[in-house]
Amino acid sequence: MYPSLEQKLERFEELEKLLIDPEILSDTAQLLKIQREHGGLAKTALMVREYKELEENVVAVREMVDEEKDPESREYAEAELEELLARQAVIQVDLEDLVTAGDAATRGSLIMEIRAGTGGDEASLFARDLFVMYLRLAENRRWKVEELDRSESDVGGIKAITFSVKGDGAFMQLQFESGGHRVQRVPDTETQGRIHTSAATVAVLPEADEVELEISNDELRVDTYFASGPGGQKVNKTASAVRITHLPTNTVVSCQDEKSQHKNRSKAMRVLRSRLLEMKQQQAQSERAEQRRTLIGSGDRSQRIRTYNFPQNRLSDHRINLTLYKLDQIMLGNLDELIENLMAFDRQERLQSLGSEESGK
Repeated sequence: MYPSLEQKLERFEELEKLLIDPEILSDTAQLLKIQREHGGLAKTALMVREYKELEENVVAVREMVDEEKDPESREYAEAELEELLARQAVIQVDLEDLVTAGDAATRGSLIMEIRAGTGGDEASLFARDLFVMYLRLAENRRWKVEELDRSESDVGGIKAITFSVKGDGAFMQLQFESGGHRVQRVPDTETQGRIHTSAATVAVLPEADEVELEISNDELRVDTYFASGPGGQKVNKTASAVRITHLPTNTVVSCQDEKSQHKNRSKAMRVLRSRLLEMKQQQAQSERAEQRRTLIGSGDRSQRIRTYNFPQNRLSDHRINLTLYKLDQIMLGNLDELIENLMAFDRQERLQSLGSEESGK
């Protein structure tokens, strides 16, 4: 059994006791906090608990097989043992997936940011196309998408967009999209048929809640301004756009999509929490830099991860040396083959890393 899974089961059982503590039950805020953490650990903890129970049952039934003298009773025990071992093997694979995927396996929501890079208007059009591609994927998966902030270009493209995606497996499947996306195609405005190269960056942030990350109001500076204006610190009753600065890290987020200042602040805080959680995770992972270099989910936005070549109908993911000649289908949201290859590669690399760690102990 992996130590990280044992720790989650221990914490889950601690929370179970707290949920029947009269003192906790009388404190609504504390109760909600514990319930959220308990729910987040449930999938993993219950699977670990079942595996441990199966281990105990396997030992007990094996003793029955060894000690049983009656042929009919022995045959019954052997059949039961076979069923237990088969179930144990299935859960063993599931537990390996939980270990290799880490928090991604149980996290159901994320915040994605797409920004136009080099290439001017064409880059903004490509950023828009990427957003539509992910939107179609979400529709295919029946995930829920909510726009948090958007800035458009004069030609109908997107300079920057921030949106959340919620649904079963959303983060685990989209976590590898972070990085630089390069496009090679003939822009609509090109009169001589020349291929242009432009780029956009994508960031996938795990959406954090208040349980994972507590932020004190003393750490924040909140500015309001007119959504239609150039920004600034124009605080008055009609200013609905919100800019929040996290002073310890100098992280700045803004939102102006809603007419309500309260709603804009709520959305901006969601983005801020996710950015801070990403920083926290990257700091922890950087302490294991040697392992991190073997993984594809680094989230480094400066790294060019993929090329979209429209004339050749080709998509190339440079991290896993995968080339698919079905770009037209991919842009329609049919990313299944790409996602499956990325997840399989990442799982294999993580299992190798875990094996190396175990052998080194």
